[in-house]
Amino acid sequence: MFTSFPLLIAGGVALRLALNWGLKRRWGLSLTVPQALAGAIIVLAGLPDLLKPFPFPLPLSVTLGALLPDLLLQRSRHD
Repeated sequence: MFTSFPLLIAGGVALRLALNWGLKRRWGLSLTVPQALAGAIIVLAGLPDLLKPFPFPLPLSVTLGALLPDLLLQRSRHD
C-alpha cells in the first residue's frame, strides 16, 4: 500500500501535466520554471514552520511533484 507522500507526489505531477496540457492546447504556451528557482521553492517547502520566512501553502510532496519535471529535464531555449 502506498503512503501519502508518493500519492501526493503523483497528484502534483498530474496537476502539472494537466496544467501544461491545458495551456498548450488553449494558448500554445508551455509552463517552465528555472532549475535554480525550482530548487529554492522545494527548499522553502521543506523547511520547518518555525524557519519559514512566510507561510508556504503546499506540502513538500505536492511541491516536489509539481516541480519534478523542471528539476529532471532541461528544456531547450528558443531564442
